[in-house]
Amino acid sequence: MSWHATALTLFPEMFPGTLGHSLAGRALREGKWSLDTLQIRDFATDKHRTVDDTPFGGGAGMVMRPDVMDAACAAALSDGAARPLVYMTPRGRLLDQALVRELVAGPGIVLVCGRYEGLDQRVIEARGMREVSVGDYVLSGGEPAALVLLDACVRLLPGVMGGATSAEEESFSAGGAPLLEYPHYTRPAEWDGRAVPDVLLSGHHAEVARWRRGMAEAATRERRPDLWSRRTPAGALSN
Repeated sequence: MSWHATALTLFPEMFPGTLGHSLAGRALREGKWSLDTLQIRDFATDKHRTVDDTPFGGGAGMVMRPDVMDAACAAALSDGAARPLVYMTPRGRLLDQALVRELVAGPGIVLVCGRYEGLDQRVIEARGMREVSVGDYVLSGGEPAALVLLDACVRLLPGVMGGATSAEEESFSAGGAPLLEYPHYTRPAEWDGRAVPDVLLSGHHAEVARWRRGMAEAATRERRPDLWSRRTPAGALSN
């Protein structure tokens, strides 16, 4: 059975979006993964199909109702597969490659795409949703964030990418000690007065590997001191 994603959303037409193209799109058509959407509004019980209401305690904006969202979650999980409910929210755990690999290892995910001021906290807790953020900024809704998470997952599924080695050498993929990726070069060997580093033209694979490792470490130290500071002298991440 292929890895299966379900998106709970008020805008199902936003899916698969960019994931219908390139490698992810081809893998979708070939059945290496599957995607369906559930319109949250279909689970509203009043004639106006209301999915939100004013927040208790006052304040701006509207909050998505727990009863409507719970019914949508129940429908998504009715197949009995042990897929986690992942709620895309700025309050969540920051998405990283370790979490992506964890999600890919399972049968799939159910993505909850909030709108307005977000979901009633009670349904988040009752359903044991995993709250995930794609960064320290606010989007208009959870759909763009869900597409980001899906893209990160799908590309790691078996048979989606051409070369497993390429994925292993990418940023954040160095086992327990993630580094930013080293810079890349291609033809022509000289362009606009700028030459490719000599070591990459040398043919000495060990020297190339050493240079790439050094460049990756330098980039991580400079651009992501938060990652670098977590590294132990042995190269692993500290807790």
